[in-house]
Amino acid sequence: MRGVPAGVFPAAYAGSGRRAVRVALAAAVGFYLFRYGLDSPVAATYALFGAVALGGLSRIPGTGRQRAAIMVRVLPVCWVLVIVGTWLSVRTWSAVAGMLAVGFALAFSAVGGPRPAGVAPGLQLLYILPSFPPYDPGSLDERLLGTTTGLVLLIAAEALIFPEPSPTPYRERTARAAETAAHCARTLTVGPYVLKPADRNAAEEASRGLRSLMVPEAERPAGPGVRVRALAHTGLAVRTLLNRLARLTGPSRAPQEREVADVLRAAAGLATATAQCLRAGTPLLESSEELSSARAALSALSAGTSGSGAGCPSGFGPAVLRRHAAVLEIADAALAMGAAADRAVRGRHAEVEVAPERFWYSGVPAPVLWWHRVRGHAGRRSVFFQNAVRIALALTAARLVAGIDTLPHGFWAMLATLSLTRTTLEATRHTIRLALTGTLAGALLTAGTLTLVGTHTDVYAVLLPLWMLLAFTVGPVRGVGWAQGLFTVLVALVFAQLAPSTWQLAEVRMLDVLIGSAIGAVFGLLAWPRGAHDELRRAAAELLRTAAEVVVATTSSVAGGAATAVPTAAPGQRSLHHAVVLAESAYAQFQSEPAPFTGAARGHPARSVDWQATLIAGHHTLWGSDRLLAPPVTELSAATARAVEALGERMAGRMLLVSAALDPGGDTPPTAVPRIDPVYPEFDAEPVGAPRRYYAVIEWLESLAADLTRISRGASPEVVARSDAGAAAGGSGSRELA
Repeated sequence: MRGVPAGVFPAAYAGSGRRAVRVALAAAVGFYLFRYGLDSPVAATYALFGAVALGGLSRIPGTGRQRAAIMVRVLPVCWVLVIVGTWLSVRTWSAVAGMLAVGFALAFSAVGGPRPAGVAPGLQLLYILPSFPPYDPGSLDERLLGTTTGLVLLIAAEALIFPEPSPTPYRERTARAAETAAHCARTLTVGPYVLKPADRNAAEEASRGLRSLMVPEAERPAGPGVRVRALAHTGLAVRTLLNRLARLTGPSRAPQEREVADVLRAAAGLATATAQCLRAGTPLLESSEELSSARAALSALSAGTSGSGAGCPSGFGPAVLRRHAAVLEIADAALAMGAAADRAVRGRHAEVEVAPERFWYSGVPAPVLWWHRVRGHAGRRSVFFQNAVRIALALTAARLVAGIDTLPHGFWAMLATLSLTRTTLEATRHTIRLALTGTLAGALLTAGTLTLVGTHTDVYAVLLPLWMLLAFTVGPVRGVGWAQGLFTVLVALVFAQLAPSTWQLAEVRMLDVLIGSAIGAVFGLLAWPRGAHDELRRAAAELLRTAAEVVVATTSSVAGGAATAVPTAAPGQRSLHHAVVLAESAYAQFQSEPAPFTGAARGHPARSVDWQATLIAGHHTLWGSDRLLAPPVTELSAATARAVEALGERMAGRMLLVSAALDPGGDTPPTAVPRIDPVYPEFDAEPVGAPRRYYAVIEWLESLAADLTRISRGASPEVVARSDAGAAAGGSGSRELA
């Protein structure tokens, strides 16, 4: 392989080799125990395929011990699948109906996070195996015994053989980042009241370490439960706090006000307490109340008015008000961090109460939270729903064809459908081509082996564990072609020990893979053939359209007297939150899909768009709106109100312009994503008598302008440079999630 750096393949083979040893040992011990020790071919088959299902076909993230823990939890699910599959195999129509329901449910379980998504393919196989004739409920005890034995052996192998070092848990990563935030906040309390380059770099590194791409998949807080949601919220709040601290500018001339220093010291104390809470469960209420009091004192100082009634804080110029607004947002981020960490540790028994609308899930029962997650993705715009429909229909069709045509070893066709169907037509076509080539080579080798060895089962017994080691080591590294070819020989070695076999077994295997791959290709063509590529464009465009509505409504509400005033947690914000969720799920799948089918053929600039900047813009819109609409409401002068409304409408217009380029209408020619200039002269305006809330709005809109600039990767260097300069000068509100 040209262009592959030296050392990549040995490391990859080492990792897959360790896993191959575990799977091969569990599968071989279970198979030989029942086949030759207890003379139970049925139990032997289920013991082997049980270990192969969760050890080879599944891709459960984490270390061996983490995978073992997940397998223990899903063991009852495996029993249910074997029982249901056995009883529904009595008729083709019942087996087909069961395949449709179970296939969809298992595939859709990916909404629960990386672990359910990783284990789902193996559970599919455990249902496919008993759903074929012979209809023999009398052998159910053997099937359950074999399945249980194979899985118990695999669990023991995962937990005990080649133990792997555990990665740093997300909670510990968040605690370390909180300690970095505490150090930065203390540094800002002494002259020159800005962070040194080393401290800025440390803050940036700590923030980057909490990004999902930098966190092992098994450690990402992605589930719907209270503690998991709160831990994800804690990491997000810590990143926001770090970025705001890094961008805080020092006072222009006068020394820093005592109230500002009090807020920063209290924020540092709460960050330290947050780290201790995440590690040892220590209480946070006292530190949170201290910061709340310091924040209230600074807010009262900043909002003090002169006797003229014009709304101008006495003795403070615009630069001071901008700094006050930035420090108050630092306090908000720290308070949100503490409240989220308290819920991540104590769940529904949390003591800290800050902005309860942000933590709506705190008192919601777990089944209701799961229902919220499922309902949010139960629609054709969700990639999880699309994938579940695609795989369920493909498996159902494969089971129908196998039942009608009475294919020998028809479950091989379903296994091919399960393992070869991809989320895009292009990827499915490429995968099938490689799989058929590999299967043909494996079939030829199988035919030769069966012809030469004949009925000498002792030879197959010796070769099976060695071949399993080879197949599960080489297949994951070399790709689907090698995997299918090696697996073709593997299943022949298994079935040759269960019943006399001839070279025609290789012919059957080839036919089944051909049928299964053809069914996968058909449903890859019919059911959302472009996968997440098209869906991401639609989801991102819808996100920006909803964000534009919230921007207009929020700025109108801040200006006062607008008919579109939006209270906190209004339907518009709920719609934006849902749009962010759908866009994030589409983006997650988009990252796992190959690049060839990205829409260039239809003129859509998929590869020239920074999709993550779109998600960041959605988050900024949602959180900024929450902060600006929180009471108390400050009245603006007529001129200041008009300026705020005009800027909000202009920003919304830019969002709509970008959304139209991402997802143009049917009669609109596709265009490149426009290059948005983030530098608005109006951002530098300092209206006479403008209160701090005005400058908070300006900072929020500046951060959105910077996000829009980054959406187009084709933006000129000058525009990007101006965006970076504007984000740095804009203070706390810009690029919280960058």
